[in-house]
Amino acid sequence: MIMPLPENMTYCRGEVSGFFLNFALEIFFDRKVEEKKQVFLSLGSNTGDRLAHLTKAVRLLQDKAGEILHISPVYLTQAWGFEGRNFLNIVVELSTTLSPHALLDTTKHIEKEIGRQPRKNLLSYSDRPIDIDILTYGKEQIKIDGLQIPHKHLAERNFVLFPWKDIAPSFVVPGYDSTVEELAEVSTDTLLAEKIAPGLEMPYDFLTIEGNIGAGKTTLAKMIAGEYGAQLILERFEENPFLPKFYEDPARYAFPLEMSFLADRYQQLIDELSQRDLFKKFVVSDYFVIKSLIFAGVTLQDEEFRLYRKIFNFMYNDLKKPDLYVYLYRETDDLLHNIAKRGRDYEKNITADYLKKIHNGYMSFIKTASDLNVLMIDVTGMDFQHKPEVYEAVKLKILNGLKEKEERIRVVKICEG
Repeated sequence: MIMPLPENMTYCRGEVSGFFLNFALEIFFDRKVEEKKQVFLSLGSNTGDRLAHLTKAVRLLQDKAGEILHISPVYLTQAWGFEGRNFLNIVVELSTTLSPHALLDTTKHIEKEIGRQPRKNLLSYSDRPIDIDILTYGKEQIKIDGLQIPHKHLAERNFVLFPWKDIAPSFVVPGYDSTVEELAEVSTDTLLAEKIAPGLEMPYDFLTIEGNIGAGKTTLAKMIAGEYGAQLILERFEENPFLPKFYEDPARYAFPLEMSFLADRYQQLIDELSQRDLFKKFVVSDYFVIKSLIFAGVTLQDEEFRLYRKIFNFMYNDLKKPDLYVYLYRETDDLLHNIAKRGRDYEKNITADYLKKIHNGYMSFIKTASDLNVLMIDVTGMDFQHKPEVYEAVKLKILNGLKEKEERIRVVKICEG
């Protein structure tokens, strides 16, 4: 049913143009308009897993508001207008057919879906899982019914101007007659606004997360694959019939165990990497084939290892290498604690000395593997499975994994707070 125009509008019957009708529907009924509008939005979060909140908000904007054209790098910023945890902020460019008020309603619904509670005091700010502000809507200037566009504080906030400058430096802000870059240059805001990640999406086609026994590599790989929609490759170690026997009698079962692991890992990687899931953005694995060489170097006798190495080299050279190889480091006591906590019978006899030999093997290989980009993350004492802020910190390090491309090996440490 076509809704009648409001009674207080005067028009000549039969002379209502399509443009005028769209205008009337836009102003009075807040419907979609035919013309797409260029919109810039500021997004921020300072509670929970801030990076995950931003990622979810962007995806919901894509689903509900329009087409995402650009996403800025991620900035770490101080809370503006109140004392609170630092924010993560981004600016996105959106193409939308929603009216200004419809867009505002959509952003409020997205905020609610992510967990933001209504402000108790409109005159003060507080911590929040997500905050979405409309910065500009086309070239329009609007001030009506609680909506002001351009945003009244945009020129006062580095957490808006700095990420905005990264994606639209020459955009002329309506009402200011200045570009975003010019506004950023004359900003008087002195609060922290530091670029800490190139974006929200993993910039990799193939990511490997590895580490010693009990480091948490499988847990982290599953978490990243689940959040980012990645294809997940997990080691099939629990299906290996030689593993329980090896822990009981290492000398007897070491060679068949390591050869079976090598063959299985090689075949699994070949199959998974050559038959990509077209609906997955990238691949993340909780091992790479070098794991076989490391463990074999610890468990095999010299003659066995020389034979093993010849076979390994052939397979290693044949495999696609990960874009980023992440090595999770934990101190030995931390590893032993995690091993005991998960309670696998065949791991109960693992010793501190064995774990140290495994770690040393990884370090020796990493130092000489010139074809690997390596990020070593010290997560000793850190629980990224149950603490969102720790998981977020690890993700940020991985997102930045190739930031310093001249450094083939980077070492970082995750700390509380």
